[in-house]
Amino acid sequence: MAFKIPIGPPHLALHQGNTVLLTERDGQINFPSDKGLYFLDTRLLGSWQIYANGVPWELLNSASISHYAARINLINPVIPAQEGDIGARSVGLVIGRWIDGGLHEDLTVCNYGAAQVRFDLELALRCDFADLFDVKQKRLVRRGQIATEWVDDDLLLRNVYRHKDFCRELAVIAGKYDSKPVFANGRITFRVELPPGGKWQSCLLYELGDGKTRLQAPRGCIETSPLSRAGRSLANWRGAVLKIRTANGNFQRVFEQAVDDMAALRLPFERTGHLEFLPAGGVPWFVAFFGRDSLIAALQNTVVYPAFAKGALDALGALQANERDDYRDAEPGKIVHELRLGELAHFRLIPHTPYYGTADATILYLIVLHTAWRCTGEAQLLEQHLTHAENCLDWIEKYGDRDGDGFQEYETRSRAGYENQSWKDAGNAVVYPDGSLVKGPKALCELQGYVYDAWLRMAEIYDFLGNEERAHTLERKAGELCRRFNDAFWDEECGFYAYALDGNKKKVMTVASNIGHCLWSGIVAKERAGKIVARLMEADMFSGWGIRTLSAKNPAYNPHSYQNGSVWPHDNAILAMGLRRYGFVREALQIAGAVTDAAGHFALHQIPELYAGIQREATNFPVQYLGANVPQAWAAGSVFMLLQAILGFEADAPRQMLYLDPVLPVWLPDLELRNVHVGQCMLDLRFWREGGKTRFEVLKGPAEMVLCRSYSQRRI
Repeated sequence: MAFKIPIGPPHLALHQGNTVLLTERDGQINFPSDKGLYFLDTRLLGSWQIYANGVPWELLNSASISHYAARINLINPVIPAQEGDIGARSVGLVIGRWIDGGLHEDLTVCNYGAAQVRFDLELALRCDFADLFDVKQKRLVRRGQIATEWVDDDLLLRNVYRHKDFCRELAVIAGKYDSKPVFANGRITFRVELPPGGKWQSCLLYELGDGKTRLQAPRGCIETSPLSRAGRSLANWRGAVLKIRTANGNFQRVFEQAVDDMAALRLPFERTGHLEFLPAGGVPWFVAFFGRDSLIAALQNTVVYPAFAKGALDALGALQANERDDYRDAEPGKIVHELRLGELAHFRLIPHTPYYGTADATILYLIVLHTAWRCTGEAQLLEQHLTHAENCLDWIEKYGDRDGDGFQEYETRSRAGYENQSWKDAGNAVVYPDGSLVKGPKALCELQGYVYDAWLRMAEIYDFLGNEERAHTLERKAGELCRRFNDAFWDEECGFYAYALDGNKKKVMTVASNIGHCLWSGIVAKERAGKIVARLMEADMFSGWGIRTLSAKNPAYNPHSYQNGSVWPHDNAILAMGLRRYGFVREALQIAGAVTDAAGHFALHQIPELYAGIQREATNFPVQYLGANVPQAWAAGSVFMLLQAILGFEADAPRQMLYLDPVLPVWLPDLELRNVHVGQCMLDLRFWREGGKTRFEVLKGPAEMVLCRSYSQRRI
C-alpha cells in the first residue's frame, strides 16, 4: 500500500450485549441525530453535552480502546469566569466510558495553567426514549409519558418512560465525586475548583431498565475494565479462537480486528439453563436476533471457532415459525428474519415480533447445520435440530416454491413487509437491465443455488443417520433442480445466467453479483463457469476494491447506493469461495487481495458492512458508505471466509479429516495458524511459498488427519 488514509465512520461506537452507545467523536450526543444510548431497541438518551460555564469543550482526540470502552480527550477554549477568563488550552478534560451491562463514565479535569481555576462543569442530558425504527426514519413520535426526578439524597437522576405496559428506564447516579453535584434546568452540575497542577474526578453510573429488571453500571473506573465480565469474555474469546501469524502486517491486523469484532457482536441468550451466544447483525442498527446475517456469520466462523454456529442453530431454531401469519410473513417451518424488542414491536406497530420476511434464512439454516456437524463432528447436533431441519425442508417445498414450478420465489403478504427478501433486501435492489424495478413474485438465482446445496447437504446427513431412502430422494431432487435451473436461467445470447425470473417467469438478464453465490453453491454448469467468472471480473463489475453488487453499465448503478453498485465484503468472500470451487484460483486470490487492501484503509483495519463501488486507481482509496454498520458480523467474518478460500479449507470431523488445497498469493508469502479446531482435535499449521508453490506442514496435532485434496473436486 503506497499510502494510507484512515477512513471510518465519524463517530464513536461502544457496545456490549444489548447496550449500544453511539456518540460524536468528542463524546457528545447532539439532538437531533441518530446518536444516543440504546438499550433493547430503544434510545434512552438522545442528547448529552458537556460545558464549562456554558462553553463547549474542544476535541483533541478520541478512540475506542475496545468494543466496550473509549477515551475522549478535550481541551478548553477561553472560559469566561467571575474571577477572570480562564485561558484557552489550560484545562484538560478526559472522559472515559465503558459498558458492562450499564454504562460507567469517568470525568477527569486537570488544571495545566499557572493560576487557580473555578468553574461549573455542566452535563446537559435529555432522554427521549425513541424507538430505534423511529430514529432511523428521522420521525420521532412520543406515544407515552416521560417522568424525570432528581433524588438529592441519592444523587440520582431517574428517568422513566411508560406507555401502557411498556416501560424503559434510565437512572444516572453520581458515584465517586470530588464535589457534590446538583441538578437544575435539565443539567447535572459540579463545581470545580483546582489549583495549578490540580486534578478533579467524578464518576457517573448509567443504569438501564425495562420496568422489570435493571442492568447495573460497573462500579470500577475505566482502568479496571479489562478485569470486568466484558473484559474477561473478550480475553477468553481471543484465547479460544483461531490465531494467525504472517509477515503481511495488514492481513494480520485485519484478521485480529475481525476476531475482536465477532467477540463484540456476540448476543448472549439463555438456553436450557446455560448461556449461549448468537452473532448479532451489526452496530448500531442490528444488535438483534437476525436470521440471515447470523447464519452467514456462523458459516464464516467455522474456520475460526466452529462451535459458534451452535448458538445460531439453537436461537433461530427456537424461533422457527409454526403457523401462518401474513402480517409477519410467517409460515410453518420458516426461520426468523429479525426480532425486535422496542415499543413499536411491543404494540405490533411493526411486524418484527419476530418478522419472517426472508426467503433465504430457512435454506441457510440447513447449510449451517451441515457445516457445523462437519466441523465439530457432533452427531447430537443433528439429533437436536433434525425436527427444525425437516420443518425447513417442508417449508422449501410448500411455501418457498409459491407456484409449484420447482423454483423458489418470494413476495410479501404483509402490509408492512419487505419488498425484497433475499440478501439484497433494499426496496430498489432488484432491477431489470433498463434499471426499472422487477415485479414479483421474484425467483432470484442464488435462492435456487442455496436449495440445491441444502438438499445435497441434508442428503449426506440422512445417509449418516441411516435413512438412505430420504438421502436418495434429496439427491435426485437436487439433480433435477440443477438441470432445470441451467435450462431456465441460462441465456445463450448473453452468455450469462439470469439475475432472477420475474412474476411472469421472464428472465431478468441484469448483470449483478448474485450469480457468484451460485458458484459457491455448485449449481452452475462447469462448462459455463468460465464465462461467468470472466464477466464478473470485467471493469464494470470488479472495482479493484472488490466486485460490485451491480454492473456500472446498468442505469440504476450508483457507487454510493446501498446495493446497486456498492461493494459488500461478505458478498465478495462468497464469490471467492465459489471461484475456488470451480478452479479459478487466480481470480479468487485477486478478490481476496482487493478486499484485504480495502480493509487496511479503514480505521482500526475494521471491515465495514459495505463501501462505495468507486473504481480503484493509483491515487485514490476506498470511500465509505454513510450509515454502514461498523462493526458488522458478516463483514468481519468475510476475512475468515477469504482465508478458507486461500487455503482450500474443508473440515470433515465425522471422519477425523481436514482437507487442504492451499494457494498463497504473492502478497501473503507465509501464514501460520494456531488453534485450528476439527472435531475434538486441535492443530497448528504452517504455510509458505516456495518456488511459486505453496507448501505446508503440521506443527502440532495429528498430522495423519490432514490431507491435501483439490478444493475444486469437493462435492459439497
